[in-house]
Amino acid sequence: MKNTFQRSHFETLKKRIKEPRRFIQVLVGPRQVGKTTLALQLVESLGIPYHFAAADGVPAGESPWLEQQWNLARLTQQQQGSDFLLVIDEVQKIGRWSEIVKKCWDEDTRKGTPIKILLLGSSRLLLQQGLTESLAGRFELIHLGHWTFPEMQAAFGFSLQQYIWFGGYPGAASLIEEEDRWKRYVREALIETSISKDILMLTRVDKPALMKQLFELGCHFSGQILSFNKMLGQLLDAGNTVTLAHYLNLLDTANLLGGLEKYSPNLIRKRSSSPKFMVYNTALISAHSQVYFSEAVLRPNEWGRIAESAIGAHLLNCLPDDTYKLYYWNHAESEIDFVLEKNGQVIGLEVKSGKVQHSPSIGAFQKAFPDAKMLLIGESGIPIEAFLSMKPEQVFSI
Repeated sequence: MKNTFQRSHFETLKKRIKEPRRFIQVLVGPRQVGKTTLALQLVESLGIPYHFAAADGVPAGESPWLEQQWNLARLTQQQQGSDFLLVIDEVQKIGRWSEIVKKCWDEDTRKGTPIKILLLGSSRLLLQQGLTESLAGRFELIHLGHWTFPEMQAAFGFSLQQYIWFGGYPGAASLIEEEDRWKRYVREALIETSISKDILMLTRVDKPALMKQLFELGCHFSGQILSFNKMLGQLLDAGNTVTLAHYLNLLDTANLLGGLEKYSPNLIRKRSSSPKFMVYNTALISAHSQVYFSEAVLRPNEWGRIAESAIGAHLLNCLPDDTYKLYYWNHAESEIDFVLEKNGQVIGLEVKSGKVQHSPSIGAFQKAFPDAKMLLIGESGIPIEAFLSMKPEQVFSI
């Protein structure tokens, strides 16, 4: 099911694969956002022979499997005598996958074998390690994030409030009328699977229980700044701050939970700042909450917090590339929810779900950074619905 942002990725991939020059196309993103569906729709629309193989059921470390699939594609291509597309789903599960891809790709390049490659993966960290270490100069990367408000609205008729609470998991959308069931599905089929398959099975984690505690803590405090030392006091068997920082980075690469740095022109201050927790999908907050949707919308403070997290998740998922940086800012009693930076341009974003005309923090931010632009998101500024329907980089043209 293609929708607004996925359609853009669909057309980009289609154009790239049709080009005479060969690159390895890599589509990466969290689980259950439609990578496989998008790939299958793509190959059907291209009209060229293809072979689709999923590594999800292959035992970990079975590296011969990948070369077998490649050889099968070569055999079929020879029989067809034309361009051919090989699609490998969940490629990061295969041991030494990047070395095998490099070896087979280079062999095809030397022989002039016209096989094009599309790799799909849900572990951004492991994919990017393999891409940069073994496949430099051979690949192009496309990131597919969690579904946006326009996507969930078009596909499932979500209202703004439903999207803020239930988030952007298309596979869970049909369950929202049975909220207990929806919460179990998100926790067990989405969160647990992402942690166990995309992190614990593929990366060394000495204290998996601690990482899960950190994730739940981050969901509870999404939108709030919490120092690593304070986290130590909240968690059992917490180890040290280095361990927590490492686990937060792993959760970030799995598109589950991020830790925003404080904005500062000083790089050292950025790196040493306390992180601001931010989920990639507000469903991760609601699924752990003891409150239900019908209650949450009537609690202004709680609703304001999750609305801010919906804005943060939108920013995390939709910023197109590394030219855009996302931070928060605070000083003394003043705090700005988000700061966007691009090529020296700085924009502060303050989220207010109620009728607020002015925030003292805005004046403090503008005093600290006179050249920065300041935007208010909410009833007195850009409506939340409008912001969630736009691409975040558009704020630089406002």
